[in-house]
Amino acid sequence: MNSTSLNPDRPRAYRVGDFCRLYGVGRTSVYKMLKQGKLPSVTIGGRRVIPADAAESLLTGGRK
Repeated sequence: MNSTSLNPDRPRAYRVGDFCRLYGVGRTSVYKMLKQGKLPSVTIGGRRVIPADAAESLLTGGRK
């Protein structure tokens, strides 16, 4: 079971702007990480979103 399934109030994915505000990084940096494959994303309804688990993994260096 992953960490997002334990807390139903926590978003399962973040839009790029929300991710930037929450994690304190700029849009350019986020898109650079996405392009380099350092930050996974999915497209849903034409919007790119970053799964919450991927965001946490980025902060922890891949450790859970």
